[in-house]
Amino acid sequence: MKKKPLVSVIMPAYNAAGFIAESIRSVQQQTHANWELLVIDDASQDATSKIVEAFKADDDRIKLHVLPTNQGAGFARNIGIKAAAGDFISFLDTDDLWKPHKLEKQLKLMQQERIQVCYGSYELMNEDGKSLHQQIKALKTLTFSKLKKANYIGNLTGIYNARTLGKIYCPLIRKRQDWGLWLLALQKAGEAGGIGEPLAIYRQRRGSISQNKMEMLQYNYKVYREVLEYSAPKSLLWMLLFLWEQFFVKQRQRVPLQK
Repeated sequence: MKKKPLVSVIMPAYNAAGFIAESIRSVQQQTHANWELLVIDDASQDATSKIVEAFKADDDRIKLHVLPTNQGAGFARNIGIKAAAGDFISFLDTDDLWKPHKLEKQLKLMQQERIQVCYGSYELMNEDGKSLHQQIKALKTLTFSKLKKANYIGNLTGIYNARTLGKIYCPLIRKRQDWGLWLLALQKAGEAGGIGEPLAIYRQRRGSISQNKMEMLQYNYKVYREVLEYSAPKSLLWMLLFLWEQFFVKQRQRVPLQK
């Protein structure tokens, strides 16, 4: 019997004691069982590491790296990517959840369609874990050009083939580094395939970057200027394209959750 591919799940963690156990359990419940979970504790000041250690004691697929000083999610993700042994690399934050068939469905589609990057729709819940009865609907296909206009890949649903693309790391900017990573992935892969059904559940936190519009715009400019290395005028032009796409086109992807 052909061995199922190993998927490395990268989970940066910072003061995540309130949510991380539920997130880890959602990985353990995957129908595709050949995975490793790399939790990178970014110098948490709460019980995050103790909680992970308890899971690790009962499940040798879980690994813990503890950073001595706080470096940010992108740096922590890169520590995990460097240590990853998987054929595929995926991501899950400590306050989000995966549906049980998430990995299985993605690996099946990637094999059938011979695509190197895959992502999916995801549901929304509030900080207390209650459904907002909405979902972000994934596009069926996504090109590099389309992704430059706005981030259409929910990082909690993204997965890429590290065997064919090599390891792709997060740009070292404090925010929006997940968008930068998927841009770099699509530069190599050409396009990504989307799955229409929800694969995960995203927790909307109060005070998140998505709710701070001015800060988001500043880091978007950094993506164009520093990650894609565009000139200042070209970066400003793409910022205008982003604003149109984000507020007049991408909003159509937010739809009621189907029962």
